Amino acid sequence: MKISKQARRDAKQLFRGTIINGVMDENRVRATTKALIDRKPRGYMGILDHMKRLVELEIQRRTALVESATVLTPQEQAGVQANLAQRYGQGLNVIFAHEPSLIGGLRVQVGSDVYDGSVQGRLNALKESF
Repeated sequence: MKISKQARRDAKQLFRGTIINGVMDENRVRATTKALIDRKPRGYMGILDHMKRLVELEIQRRTALVESATVLTPQEQAGVQANLAQRYGQGLNVIFAHEPSLIGGLRVQVGSDVYDGSVQGRLNALKESF
């Protein structure tokens, strides 16, 4: 579905209203969406569609997937969370996963940023260099 420029601008403005102290507030997103559906302004379907995309991007940006070759201890998890909070700010949702195929090390993905410090990643990089 093609979204008009005005619908994009309106969606961005509504989305900015859901951000509190740099973090998206889920209750405000719900309230804004409900108010938009109740009012049904011109082009509201395009506004809703773009607003949904903005919310999905924000959720991805605030979610970190940490994969490790071994199960991390609570102290190691706390250290990783502290480093990620320092780099990306508070309010980051961190998910820890055990991935034996990494052989060793960590792979961290936050939104579109990927930090690969795994043995498997280094082997793949070496393979590509030949």
